[in-house]
Amino acid sequence: MFENLTTSLKGALSVIGRGTLTESNIREGLEAVRQALLEADVNYDIAQQFIEKVTAEAVGEKVLKAVRPDQQIVGIVHQELINLMGPVDHSLHLRRDGITVLMMCGLQGSGKTTTCGKLARMLKEQGKKPMLVAADLQRPAAIEQLRVIGEQIEVPVHTEDPQGNSALKVCQNGMKAAKTAGKIDVLILDTAGRLHVDKQLMQELEQIDTKLQPDQILFVCDAMTGQDAVNSAKAFNEALELDGVILTKLDGDTRGGAALSVKAVTGVPIKFVGVGEQLDRIESFHPERMAGRILGMGDVVSLVERAQQQLNADDMALQQEKLKKGQFTLDDFKNQMGQIRKLGPIKEIMKMIPGMGSLVDSNPDLDAESDMGRIEAILSSMTPNERENPELIDRSRRHRIARGSGTDPAEVNKLLKDFQNMAGMMQRMANLGMRDRLRAVRELADGGMLNPNAEIHKTKERSKRGGGDPIKLREDKKRKRKDAAKQRKKNRR
Repeated sequence: MFENLTTSLKGALSVIGRGTLTESNIREGLEAVRQALLEADVNYDIAQQFIEKVTAEAVGEKVLKAVRPDQQIVGIVHQELINLMGPVDHSLHLRRDGITVLMMCGLQGSGKTTTCGKLARMLKEQGKKPMLVAADLQRPAAIEQLRVIGEQIEVPVHTEDPQGNSALKVCQNGMKAAKTAGKIDVLILDTAGRLHVDKQLMQELEQIDTKLQPDQILFVCDAMTGQDAVNSAKAFNEALELDGVILTKLDGDTRGGAALSVKAVTGVPIKFVGVGEQLDRIESFHPERMAGRILGMGDVVSLVERAQQQLNADDMALQQEKLKKGQFTLDDFKNQMGQIRKLGPIKEIMKMIPGMGSLVDSNPDLDAESDMGRIEAILSSMTPNERENPELIDRSRRHRIARGSGTDPAEVNKLLKDFQNMAGMMQRMANLGMRDRLRAVRELADGGMLNPNAEIHKTKERSKRGGGDPIKLREDKKRKRKDAAKQRKKNRR
């Protein structure tokens, strides 16, 4: 997310960090920051106010005379980004007694129905008993879509025939059904969306708001639409007094304008963000974490939270013990890769680790998903005995594994070598603190399995040209360097 904005901001801030810092080059760099914000479709007035605030802080004597003034300016930009997007109250203010009513609204195509399912699933995991109400009678597929989602997450869905019915009546009947069921404590209303804001839509929503008096009205906003999304949120807020915004599609090619502008323009905070199509891909919105991601600083806290939710704690503890004892095998490695895939796209995970974002940005050809798939294919082509005892894999076995996985023998050889290095490093990491572990992860990534500049890619190309075994190639290269050195020494004589 925000790749273009992150790259632009890094470039703009690097201008400030060159040479001696003066008021002139600070203003020059911040003008580039302003341009980056505008290109990200941030509201013009908001971008202008943001730069004015940063400039007022940055051109002071305290910053100019600081030991690392460029870092202080990055810190000021970081803090102002946090101020721009926050503060945020993540609570949905659920009632202790009775039924809490959440009304979801938004434009057509914003992912509103799916977000209703995500919210219901999240609340169910928190021990609540939600019910979904299919009140979008304008889109025929919306009712069936919500019914399917309800079945997937095992949450009841109240539906009615849209013919001759009204959204208000469906919502009222949904409330009656929830009270009759007796165990429902949260009612989520999936209301209709439109391609644009119109009077009929607003009247329908205002009627539901007046009659059911929902505890929270949440606007579902497509983050990929930039300023259009912010303008829509403003129109909905003027009509309904929104309590919060849920940004969707943050895993896509998001420019960042909506995330940076919506709070400042409407005064309504972003409460949650959707970061994928799966029903578990919804997260609380934290301005400080988002500011860190935008500036390429990573987001370890969100990564740890995601790991705690997705990974099996008992399995991870068992792997930790095996690492400490030096018993980590290729089978364990294969299982670990399966666990990592649960966290989401590999590029996204890498960018959440401080220092790893620059590795991804500096390698535009990096295709971590494809590389991981290739590694899994190699591991799956090994026998259980070979995964348990990789030292058994000789030249003929490497060729068999390569044929079975559709890869090159050089890749198999590189994987085995990397595994030996990684197993040793991970054994050492088992007793390290979090900071030292992150440093070790960055070192592993710089020359490891998912780096397109690593030896696996070089040896693959050599092998295609008929270069043969990569180990022999390295030995030949060393011998040639020694011969060249001897020849230079002889020439000097």
